[in-house]
Amino acid sequence: MDRLTLLGLLVALTGILLSQVIEGSNLSILFQGTAFLIVFFGTLGAVMVQSSRKVFLMAVEMTSWAFISPKLSGRESIDQLTAWGALARKDGMLALEQHIPDIADPFLRKGVQLLVDGHSAEKIREVLEIDINSWEQLRWQSARVWEAAAGYSPTIGIIGAVLGLMHVMQNLSEPSKLGGGIAVAFVATIYGVAFANLFFLPVANKLKGIIMQQTQLRSMILDGLGAIANGENPRYIEFKLQSYLDQ
Repeated sequence: MDRLTLLGLLVALTGILLSQVIEGSNLSILFQGTAFLIVFFGTLGAVMVQSSRKVFLMAVEMTSWAFISPKLSGRESIDQLTAWGALARKDGMLALEQHIPDIADPFLRKGVQLLVDGHSAEKIREVLEIDINSWEQLRWQSARVWEAAAGYSPTIGIIGAVLGLMHVMQNLSEPSKLGGGIAVAFVATIYGVAFANLFFLPVANKLKGIIMQQTQLRSMILDGLGAIANGENPRYIEFKLQSYLDQ
């Protein structure tokens, strides 16, 4: 669980609500179901129009990364690759075959299978670099879905405000209700700006950071597999891969 994400949202919302209380405003005016529906579903519809099905579904799936980062431990990967390097150097590449069914990560499993099949370090790099690029590009496009949502959300909020004002204009015969009606109308604008700057854009940027980290870890694994294929000393493999964690 990424506690910093939750803490950040809590701090932002607390600051906004607390300022309303200090000013003596009624907090209930900030909670408008109609404004929420307009902004949320309007923004969601806009990003669905601009995205392919695959990219959009991946974007939805990746949203959880902002709260629970995907598990791919660099330290565990180094220990595993070092142990495999020692085993391959001692008993040959075929000795790694027994470990393939226990490898959960598809990328790492494919790399070990290529080792067992006797491919050179160059061939393994050629295959796995394509995997890394494909993996990165899909997730990078998916992160940009929420970046785009941050652009659409304020505009959809303005649409909600205009719709609200249209409703107010229909009740000009009751001046006592105009002030409250106008305030409610502008809540949609608040929602649009808040969604963009407190959720969509921060989540998009956090996802980009995670993608960069995960890509670097996959590059580390690729270098480790190449070193095993070249029959490098296990201690050398460990020292080489440790540099990725130091970065």
